[in-house]
Amino acid sequence: MTTFTAPASTIDKNLDTAFASVASEIGRTDGKASLLLAFNGAVLAGLASVADKDLPPVTKVFGALAVLALGTAAVLLLLVVRPRLRGDDRASFPHWARLDEDEIRSCMDGDTRAARIRVLSTLAVRKFTHLRRAVDLSLVALTLLLAAAGGSLI
Repeated sequence: MTTFTAPASTIDKNLDTAFASVASEIGRTDGKASLLLAFNGAVLAGLASVADKDLPPVTKVFGALAVLALGTAAVLLLLVVRPRLRGDDRASFPHWARLDEDEIRSCMDGDTRAARIRVLSTLAVRKFTHLRRAVDLSLVALTLLLAAAGGSLI
């Protein structure tokens, strides 16, 4: 079986493109998480304003479940925007922050783009997973709020 190895210039271009792409995806998750945090916070504030009202029991149950779902979604969203400061990967700024200038120069002796892409990709997947779960929980909460509104009409 014959394998093809791309020329160094193609590999360099692809590494640069991949690194920029992953860094962009991380920025997208942070922006989306911020918007969803604001949305969930507004809904929770609205729910807090009716917490002391005399509502039917079914409405209170669905409302409480919605608050639980929104609260859990908010925690997941906070995990998305929470800074990752582990330095054990040897390919990110938290690791470099622990080094002196000579150690930094020595670890820059080789091409670290592939390792940095791996680290950032792992981070991006974790952020997107939390973001996806938070969106799902927010949708569940909205469904529960619709059920609560229907219960208050009974």
